[in-house]
Amino acid sequence: MTNFIHQSADHIWMTEPVLFHCNQQTMATNTYQSEDPPDIEEVQHRAKLEFRAFRDRLVSAGVNVTTVQGHHDSPDDIFPNWASAHVDEKGERFIIYYPMLNENRRIERRPEMKAVLERQYRVALDMSHYESQNLALESTSALWMDRVHKVAYSSHSARANQDLAREWCDFMGYKFVPFETRNHVGKPVYHTDVMMFIGTDFIGVCLECIVPEDRARVRDSLEATGREIIEIRNEQLLSFCGNCLEVVARDGSKKLVMSASAYHAYTDEQKAQFLKHVSEIVYSDLPTIQKYGGGAARCMMMELF
Repeated sequence: MTNFIHQSADHIWMTEPVLFHCNQQTMATNTYQSEDPPDIEEVQHRAKLEFRAFRDRLVSAGVNVTTVQGHHDSPDDIFPNWASAHVDEKGERFIIYYPMLNENRRIERRPEMKAVLERQYRVALDMSHYESQNLALESTSALWMDRVHKVAYSSHSARANQDLAREWCDFMGYKFVPFETRNHVGKPVYHTDVMMFIGTDFIGVCLECIVPEDRARVRDSLEATGREIIEIRNEQLLSFCGNCLEVVARDGSKKLVMSASAYHAYTDEQKAQFLKHVSEIVYSDLPTIQKYGGGAARCMMMELF
């Protein structure tokens, strides 16, 4: 019988920004953002160039990419956190929609964007109604999904409501592994995908930022998968080393995608560990997007299974 469940996708959705800039509404929870400079047009120009260079780098590495155009009133739509795509054991494809914390992120889930997805996927669950209660669960950024073992890891934050995460796990038949984190300024890591990622045969994780009372439990769960654990240091999170994604190229080879800042912050030993499991580390310069958006490479990619 064919196994349709894979950890990593061979197709990526990306949203090209129209008017990217620092989102004032998200700064309370995202400590990696910086205020816009006086010349905001230069920020928008550079962000577009960085986006296109990153997309082209993925395509040249053999990754299938679908690009859609963002909207002028969505400064963060470069980070598509409002949906996730899945394939069940029978090979049927479905999507889930999520509640976003901030008003100008909720509008990213536009009818025309949903229509693109719904040509190929059935809507299995729509949790967006929780926005009326100001509750958020921001998709694969809030939940790191071990799709093979059906385990969901979630760092508790305002953008990852734990009751909603449990509801998601109940619906999906996943085991739920919640935990608390503290970043470089003592606040929760705003998105789980900033401090960990799961590939087919390896896991990158900053165990150091998980509070001591939760750390061993999370480590035990990760070790139980049999994957190699590659530890990330707390200070490496500032370079977005935790914000990576394994993808599958058209020839079936696996790639690890990250920003250039993450690549240069990783040690040679860490890179060698990754390269035991992937054919290539694909990286691209994203300084403007990282500085003013507070997100990096993984945040910019929605997996299409």
